[in-house]
Amino acid sequence: MNPAVKPTANSTTDSVTDSVTASVTRSAGGPAARSAGNPAAEHPVVRAYRDALAPGEQRDFDIGAADRTGLPVVAADHLDAAGVRKGAYGYGADTAQARVGAYGELTETVLLARHLARTGRRRASYAELVRERGRDRVADPVELVLPAGADYGPGRPLDWVPAHRLRTGEEVLVPAEFAAACGSDLPGAPPPGGRLITPITNGLGAGDTPERAVSHALLEILQRDGNATGHRAMDEGVVIDLDAVTDPVTLRVLDRLRDAGVEVLPKLASTRFGLADVHVVGTDAAHGRGTEDLATPLTLTACGEAAHPDRETALRKALSEYVSSRARKVFSHGPLPLVARIAPPGYLEREMSSPLAPQEPRALREMTAWAAMDAVRLRELLEPTVLSRRSGVAFSSLPTVPAGSLDEPAALLEDLLLRLADFDVLVVATGGCGVHAVKVLVPGMEVETMSYARIGERGVRRLVERGHPLAGVGLLPHPGARPVHLTAGARERLGGPAWFDVDAARRTVGGLYPLYREPDRHAVARTAAGAVR
Repeated sequence: MNPAVKPTANSTTDSVTDSVTASVTRSAGGPAARSAGNPAAEHPVVRAYRDALAPGEQRDFDIGAADRTGLPVVAADHLDAAGVRKGAYGYGADTAQARVGAYGELTETVLLARHLARTGRRRASYAELVRERGRDRVADPVELVLPAGADYGPGRPLDWVPAHRLRTGEEVLVPAEFAAACGSDLPGAPPPGGRLITPITNGLGAGDTPERAVSHALLEILQRDGNATGHRAMDEGVVIDLDAVTDPVTLRVLDRLRDAGVEVLPKLASTRFGLADVHVVGTDAAHGRGTEDLATPLTLTACGEAAHPDRETALRKALSEYVSSRARKVFSHGPLPLVARIAPPGYLEREMSSPLAPQEPRALREMTAWAAMDAVRLRELLEPTVLSRRSGVAFSSLPTVPAGSLDEPAALLEDLLLRLADFDVLVVATGGCGVHAVKVLVPGMEVETMSYARIGERGVRRLVERGHPLAGVGLLPHPGARPVHLTAGARERLGGPAWFDVDAARRTVGGLYPLYREPDRHAVARTAAGAVR
């Protein structure tokens, strides 16, 4: 997983795997046998992804044993010729779906990195490019949403790469850091003033068709925009009453978790754009039963997120990611002896053979603190917000569409574009021959407000309407507040300049920071052991 980039809702698991019906038997109580060496047993989508990832070495295995629920979660990793490793996780109703998701996530990151490595970058300022190409052929960094107080003006030199406007096919230049998934995707020296933002994975998608890849990248963008200031440390405690759930996968997983002593807490973040934007957290009765169980207190911090026009689909995806998060957090941030019990022989040796990439200090520090906490302390940390219950909403009242009406990728994409009729959609695309990977940008959509202070017009409006003191319109009220970058039109609509209290946001997040940003897989244990090279 990329340094300082929280593993996101797996857009590939949310797409191609929905069409996977084959069942793969998992070995009881341990890693599943890999099918990579047996092409006849491998799902065609996984085979296509593995072909697209070549050259390089890929391996995968089931980490479901990291969590006593025993539900399938697959970890996959890719090693290229230069010794660079990338990891991914996949989840689903069975191991076949989980493998598709894991390889889809690998495909997103690896193919995008390759694409950007061979794509020429133009160094110029926004003002210069607008004069040269016209305003509609250059993405305004302000509309892509910058951190409050960022040192940016239209004359600042940036590196630019080509994207295309989805609705017309026109080429549009975008700042390279918005097109990348992580900093290593942009080798070489940055512009003199540095990068505008920390690259993130939000908006990645992969699939067997461009429509599938783009539609699920858009769903992730809408999900993150919908909950940017509506969950985690800013959770409003709106609990969903599961009064009318009919999806058989959801019902089966809920029963499995209930039998395992896990109390699921589904919550609503937003219904903007007519979507059900939900997240799933929970508590675990296993904590305190004894040390013989592989589960660690980190399962308390698990969360699954999803947004979709169909409430049943949104809940199924969020619940599935919650299950994945339980196992993933234990495997990624737990002690190495525990990892050795879960992973197949040779895994840790492969991991240790590659140097640990530089980590975001805050993410590593806070996750290290989490890993040392017991269940009581972690629960005390989570209860005021993440596990809060302040109001309720019936599942049957959430937005939905006729069952099956958006099952086809083209239909889903058409629906999402109608909902986003007032927004531009820009795509950096790569792949072909049955495998497509994209990074999608929607100017005006907001993400990483509470971690990286990225906020624009819509985020300010939401906080002001909520009556929250983190943001406001007018002059800077105190030293911790920073000016929000706005277009002239946005300032007019808001009624003046706006500000965001960066210092207060940092205090609000506090010890919950790993809910936003996580260090790399095994970075906590490797750093503690001094095994970083």
